Amino acid sequence: MVTFFVCLIILIAGYFTYGKLVDNTFGPDDRETPAVAINDGVDYVVMPQWKLFLVQLLNIAGLGPIFGALQGALWGPSVFLWITFGTIFAGGVHDYFSGMLSERNDGKSIAEITGVYLGHTMQSIMRVFSVILLIMVGTVFAVGPAGLFVELAKESGAAGITTNSVFWLTIILTYYLIATFVSIDAIIGKIYPVFGMCLIIMAIGVIIGIFAKGYEIPELFSNFYNMHPAGTPIWSFMFITVACGACSGFHSTQSPLMARCLKSEKQGHFVFYGAMVAEGIIALIWAAAGCSLYAATNTVNEAGMVVNSGLAEALKAGQSAAIYNVCKTTMGSVGVVLGILGVAICPITSGDTAFRSARLTIADWFHIDQQNWQNRLKLCIPVLGVGAFLGYGQSFGLFSYAVIWRYFSWSNQTLAMLVLWCGANLLAREKKNYWVCAVPATFMAAVTMTYFMCAPECLGLIPALKNNYAVAYPVGLIFAVGCLAYFLSTLKKISGVHVEVEHSYKKA
Repeated sequence: MVTFFVCLIILIAGYFTYGKLVDNTFGPDDRETPAVAINDGVDYVVMPQWKLFLVQLLNIAGLGPIFGALQGALWGPSVFLWITFGTIFAGGVHDYFSGMLSERNDGKSIAEITGVYLGHTMQSIMRVFSVILLIMVGTVFAVGPAGLFVELAKESGAAGITTNSVFWLTIILTYYLIATFVSIDAIIGKIYPVFGMCLIIMAIGVIIGIFAKGYEIPELFSNFYNMHPAGTPIWSFMFITVACGACSGFHSTQSPLMARCLKSEKQGHFVFYGAMVAEGIIALIWAAAGCSLYAATNTVNEAGMVVNSGLAEALKAGQSAAIYNVCKTTMGSVGVVLGILGVAICPITSGDTAFRSARLTIADWFHIDQQNWQNRLKLCIPVLGVGAFLGYGQSFGLFSYAVIWRYFSWSNQTLAMLVLWCGANLLAREKKNYWVCAVPATFMAAVTMTYFMCAPECLGLIPALKNNYAVAYPVGLIFAVGCLAYFLSTLKKISGVHVEVEHSYKKA
């Protein structure tokens, strides 16, 4: 319990201290924002700050800080450290710079931003990479809620409520098509703040339920070891698994949506860094739930150490079932309602913005005017078509949800690394403290390369490299050091370089 509250206090304090340092380092000013200069009534629309914050939180959250945190709890309370310090020094920095870099460059999508700061080759790679990632995210946030609706239908036992996952998936994808097509303030700007509040209320309900019902959150100082029942190492698997609750590249694909709606640059600290801290708090609560609610059924391994086998068994029944169980256990019948709103509907609202971002990324890529509804429809249909193929494939057993999630998580962290290097590049050009971005970028470089070298779904497909940490660890370290060394070697070249597109507002 002490560990949980210390981490919670650090997260809140981090927003006001390090978050402000990051904001001051970037240096927001009074320049005209894209929402004002370009305002097209579709994607560039001025919104009030409180609404921007709640929509941003909902866009970046979804199942990420819930499912990822529950999976991360398999490693025990050590996950609290990654959620806390990852949010403050990596995730918050990443989200802030991805939003503000977009705001400084006509609200462009993250792939185009990468081209500005890392070159055209990387831009081409990122265009393809980000579209694939966004479609995977949209699929994850369609299949997950569909599964939860099935669980809720089974639990209710009411006649006429189908337990067919394909039916629920079809309903969700149909909604995605509509929300991806219409203007951002038609649905997103009006109802998403309400669901954002539901996500916050649900997290508060879970933590109150944990304490009210006498569950004990394990302390880090008495459980400072790897509690994963399968013995999966903390480095770098935990850092990949807990993506959205600490640092996630998916957020950089969502931040431009709100960057196109800022009235002032000075709103960036609250909207981007603040939403990430809020997500970190939500992830901390769900990780605490995973560590505490299933502790009674934990077992002892061969070394005589307690491992989180109880949580592992709960997750085997499916992530939707585990989430539903946490809500019902901590909040009773109220939890069932909040489970529908917070864990089913909220992920849906992240899924539709993922497909929306995919549309905008392709539109920026090929310079397709999005004020024309026919152009929007031409992009919506193929993007949703691929998502439907993956979603139905999972429902019919052709794809594994867990595998899609792991690819999504690794892609997340790889994108986060690249965006952080973009931020470091910008600060170096403006002769500012680039270390606020370079340090987490180096860390994420080590994480992503280590995982890529040995994970079963990456190079681990090669038998000699599968879970071969003797190779993966040094390669990850060398790659990270190499990235930092290359960046430092370019400082003289990029320092003081002017970004020509910075003030060139053009019609979207």
